[in-house]
Amino acid sequence: MTDLIIAIVLCVAVAIAYAVAALIQARFAHLTVSELVRVPVLWLAIGLNGLGAALHVASLNFGPLSLIQPLGVLTLVIAVPLAALTARRKPTRLELTGMTYTVLGLTGLALIITTSGKADTLTSFELVALIIGTVVLVTVLAFLGRRPGASTLWEAVAGGVAFSVCSALCQTLVVTVGDSGAEALLWPTTIFAMIAVATFAIVATILTQRSYRNGLSAPLAVTNLVNPASATIIGVALLGENLATSNFEIVLAIICGVLSGYGVAQLARARDVAETLTVPPMPEKDVQPVS
Repeated sequence: MTDLIIAIVLCVAVAIAYAVAALIQARFAHLTVSELVRVPVLWLAIGLNGLGAALHVASLNFGPLSLIQPLGVLTLVIAVPLAALTARRKPTRLELTGMTYTVLGLTGLALIITTSGKADTLTSFELVALIIGTVVLVTVLAFLGRRPGASTLWEAVAGGVAFSVCSALCQTLVVTVGDSGAEALLWPTTIFAMIAVATFAIVATILTQRSYRNGLSAPLAVTNLVNPASATIIGVALLGENLATSNFEIVLAIICGVLSGYGVAQLARARDVAETLTVPPMPEKDVQPVS
C-alpha cells in the first residue's frame, strides 16, 4: 500500500512539473531559438521537464505501468486551469469540456491498449532505420507546421513522436549497457544512439515550444496522445512486445480515440474564446455632433 501511495504522489509531482514547464514555454513560444537561449526562466522549464522525466522513471519502481501511464493525463488537468489562472480568468466552458473528453479518452486508451512480453532491444539495423525514419517524419511534420496559417498541432505531433523515439532509444541503451557492461558505451551504434537521444530531446523540446504559440491546451493534449501511441507502435513493431488487446477492446479504444479527438478540437476552439476574454475592449471614442 505504501508503494502505491508513493507512486501516486510521484505521478502528481511529475504532472505538476510538466504542467508548469509547459506554461513557461507557452509564454515564450513566439521567440526564435537564438532568442530563447537568452531567456533565463526558460532554463527553469527545461529543468522541470528533466525533473519530470526523472520522477516518472522513479515512479515505475513503486507502481505498475498500467497505473503510471493513465496518471500522465494529470498534466493536462493541471495545465489548463493553471493557464487560465495566470491569465486572471476562469476556465471557459469549452476548455473544461475539451479537457474532460480528452482526459477520458486518454485514460481509456492507456488502460485498454496494453502490451505484454519481455521487451527486446533494437538491433543495429532497426536502430539506424528508426532514427532515419524519425528524422524524415519529424522534418516533414515540422515543415507542415511552419506553413503560413498552418495548425500548430503539426508541431505538437512531431514533438510527441520525437519524445517517444527518445524513450525507445533510452530503453535500448539501458538494457544494452546492463547486459554488456560499461564497454558498450564505446560501441559505434551506442554512441550513435546517444547522439540521437540528445538530438531528438532538443528537437522535441523546440517543436513543443513552438506548438504553444497560439495556445497551450490543444497542443499539450496532442503531445500527450501521440507520445504513448508512438511508443506502443515502436514497442510492438520493433521491441518484441505483444499487443494484449481483444477485438472488443480495440473497438473501445477507437471510441476513446474519438473522444480524445473531440476533446482536442474543443480545446482548439477554446483558444479563440479565451483570447476574447483576455483582450480588454477598446475604449469608445466620443462622437462629436456635426454642426
